[in-house]
Formats: sequence, structure tokens, C-alpha cells
Amino acid sequence: MTPDRPAAEGQPSDTAQAAEIPEPDKPVEALSGSAVGPADGTSPGRAGRVREPIVIHMPVNIRSLSLALLAMFAGLLVLYWAKAVFIPFMLGLIFSYALSPLVNWMELRRVPRWLGAALLLLAILGAMGKSAYSLSDEAARLVESLPAAAQKFGQAIKTRSGKSDSTLETVQKAATQIEQAAQNGAMPATSRGAMRVVVEPSRFNIKDYLWTGTLGLAALVGQVTVVVFLTYFLMVSGDTFRRKLVKLTGPSLARKKITLQALDEITGQIQRYLQVQLLTSALVGLLTGLALWIIGLENAAVWGIAAGVFNLVPYVGSLVTAVASALVGFLQFGSLNMALAVGGASLLIHTIVGNLLTPWLTSRASRMNPVAVFVGLLAWGWLWGVWGLLLGIPILMIVKSVCDRVDDLKPVGEFLGS
Repeated sequence: MTPDRPAAEGQPSDTAQAAEIPEPDKPVEALSGSAVGPADGTSPGRAGRVREPIVIHMPVNIRSLSLALLAMFAGLLVLYWAKAVFIPFMLGLIFSYALSPLVNWMELRRVPRWLGAALLLLAILGAMGKSAYSLSDEAARLVESLPAAAQKFGQAIKTRSGKSDSTLETVQKAATQIEQAAQNGAMPATSRGAMRVVVEPSRFNIKDYLWTGTLGLAALVGQVTVVVFLTYFLMVSGDTFRRKLVKLTGPSLARKKITLQALDEITGQIQRYLQVQLLTSALVGLLTGLALWIIGLENAAVWGIAAGVFNLVPYVGSLVTAVASALVGFLQFGSLNMALAVGGASLLIHTIVGNLLTPWLTSRASRMNPVAVFVGLLAWGWLWGVWGLLLGIPILMIVKSVCDRVDDLKPVGEFLGS
């Protein structure tokens, strides 16, 4: 073997060829990729090399991504198609989380769980039935007055604005006159001997109305019965399902510990969230009823209860209560200023409680991303309607608690978190 000889002057060695280190007298590569000549202004001997952009290679498995998208769409289809099953189940689960502490407290006082759960549900149903019966007359008068209030409110706005009938109303009046003329035989016949056909509107059939209303009432009673029995059985079972889920995770102690932590976190977050909602709804109902009573609105107690109930529906309940109370206030007082005062008082109470007290209490109950919560509520509202708005946040809490403890789903939990 011949000994390594030093590289000749001007001839790069193997190391220099591998690293391609530029010599001091050669042009330096610019950031833009063009060659920069020496300081004396002479042209460079060799063009500089263009620096390639840095590319981060992220492996994407198209097959896995396609399967994940198909599974997501299939899940959405099942949730929408079987909502008659999922909605009562989720309601029963949420109610069992809310009422289980009371059943546990009664169990510590030597009351059996089956008896404590039965007494608690009977007490709640009895209180709701008594309240509905005592306020039924006022609620019926209130519902009957809403159409007249809306019509009168529209006429007042038209009078105040000073505008004449719109184009749509003019067309409607012309269509009505043509229809009346056709019914009276004033329209000339286009051809002799043509048969005249008169379309009569269908008459009101009390049997069809009663049958449709009965079906709707029967469906509602059936769903309420399913929710009540499901809540009862979940409260009676106690920790049975928790123990079964922990057992199904496998013999590993670490998996059992993670599953138990996730279940404890889900229980704690849902219970704290429901406590916050009940507290804020009761406060909104009390303040709204008191404010409307001071203004002088009739049936202020009914409006207070309605404001407390609609406060459970995020973003929509406050608007519904404000608009409906403003219409009834205008019907009672006959003044737009009083209508605005009634609706403004209701909306102001919802805004103060919803923007100051509720976020503070909710942040202590669960740390959720507001944007993710809003998007999630839109998605669940699209799937399940009003029930989706009511159940959206508890479902997101369950999803976040599960995703935080599964390695492959931690990005989802990070996105839902604050």
C-alpha cells in the first residue's frame, strides 16, 4: 500500500470533496441563490449553488387516513340515524351523574339504593308536575297571545318607519284579488266548452288533528319513560359499570389505573358542569322574574321559569326568551319602548350571568377551548337539534377525558383543551 500523499496545490482532497468547503478566494453563496463575486468586482470563477428549501418529510399513510375518514362518516351516520336511542341514553347518563351524589348520601344514612333512587325520582317528577299544573293556565294564555303580539309588533314597526306596503305585500294582495275573481266566475273563459276546475282547500278534520297530536304526545311520554327508567337503573347499579370497564381493560395494573383515572375525571367534570348550569339557570330565572315583575309585566313568574329553562340551551335560549318577552311586553303595554325595556332586561341578565359568572365557574369545572366548544355545539346541534345543544358540552368533556389518556388520541384532547 502506498502512503497517503498530501493533495496537490489546487486539487481538492477526498475530505474536501465530501464537504465541499469553499475556499477563501472563491465566491460565497448568497441567500438568494445567486453568486456573489469578490470584493474587487471581478466576475466569479464558479457560479454559486442554489440553496434548496428545507422540507419536513411527514409520512402520511393514505390508506389509514381514508379508513379514518370513512369511519368518521359512518359514525356520524349512525349517530343521526339512531338518535332516538342515543339521546335518551345520554340524558339518562347525565341525570344519573347529577343525582348519584344524593343517592350516595342517602345510602350512607342506611337507605337502600333502590329505595333512595325511587324516592328521589318520584320527588323530582312530582315537583315538576305540580309546577306545570299550577302554571298551566298562565302558560296557555301566554302562548295564545304570542301570534297577536307578533302581528301587532310588525304593524307598529311599519307605522313608525312610515313606509308603505312592500312589493311582496302588493303581489300578495293582487294574487288574492285574482283568486277571489276566479272563484266568483269573473274570469273570462279562454275557450268555449272548456271544463272549469275549482280546487277547494281541505277542510279541518278534528280526527286527523287529534291523531297527530296523540302520536306526538305518546312519543314524548315514551321517551320520558325511557329516560326515567334508564336513570333509575344507572343510579341503582352504582359502581357496577365502573368495575366492569376497569376489568375489561386487561390484567395490566397501569391500564386499570388509567381507566379509573379517566372515569373519575369524567364523573367529576360532568357533576361540576351540571352544578354550574343549575346554579346559573336558577340565578337567571330568579333575576329575570324579579326584573319583569318590577317593570310590571304580567306572568312574571312564568317568564322567570322559562328564562331559567332556556338558559340551559347555549347561545339560543337567551335570544328566544328576550324576543318572546319583548313581544308579550309590547302586547301588554302597547309601546315599543316598553317592549325594548322588557327584552333588554332579559337579555342583559343573560349577558351578565353568561359572560361573567358562567365562564368563571365553567373554567373551574372543566378547562375547554371556547372555539372547540362552539364548533362542537354546532356539530351536535346539526345532528340532534336542541338535544344536541343541551348534551354537546358533556359529550365533549367525555371525549376530552378519554383522548387525554390514549396516546394516539392525545392531539384531539390537546385541541379540545384550553
